[in-house]
Amino acid sequence: MLETVLFLIFAAICVGGAINLVAQRHPISSALSLIVVMGSLAMVYLLLGAEFVAAVQIIIYAGAIMVLFVFVIMLLNAGEEERSATGSRVAMVLGVPGLLAAAVTTGWVLTRHGIASTPVVIGEFHGTAHAIGRLLFHEFLLPFEVTSVLILIAIMGAVVLARRGE
Repeated sequence: MLETVLFLIFAAICVGGAINLVAQRHPISSALSLIVVMGSLAMVYLLLGAEFVAAVQIIIYAGAIMVLFVFVIMLLNAGEEERSATGSRVAMVLGVPGLLAAAVTTGWVLTRHGIASTPVVIGEFHGTAHAIGRLLFHEFLLPFEVTSVLILIAIMGAVVLARRGE
C-alpha cells in the first residue's frame, strides 16, 4: 500500500514537471523542470527495485547531461521564447487529436488489463553493478562509443551555431 502511494506521488511530480517543462517560456526554467522529472523517475526506479538504474538516472542524466544542456543553452544565449497570440496551427491540428488518441488508448489498456498486482520486471538482465558494467563495456562497447561520439558532435554543433552570430 505504501509503495502505491509513493508511486502515485512521484508519478504526479513527474507529470507536473513534464507539463511545467513544456509550459515554461525560458529555456533554463525548462531545463530545471527536466531535472525534476528525472529525479522523480529515479525515485520510481527505486520503488521498482532497480537501484542501479536509479543511481545512473541521477548521476548521468540529472547530473552530467543536464549540465551539458544548461551549458549549451547559455552558450547559445537563448532568451525568453516569443509566443504568438493565436498559437500554433500544427499543434492544434496534430496535437489535440494525438492527445485524445493517447488518452483513449491508455484508458482502453487500463480497463482491459487492469493495474497489475504482480511485480513488474523491467528488462531481462538482473545482476550487480559489476556485471552490468562488464556487459556495457564488453558486449555493448560499440553502441556506447557511438553514443559518446554523437554527444561530442552535438556539442561541436552548438559551438558552431553560437559562433556564427559573432
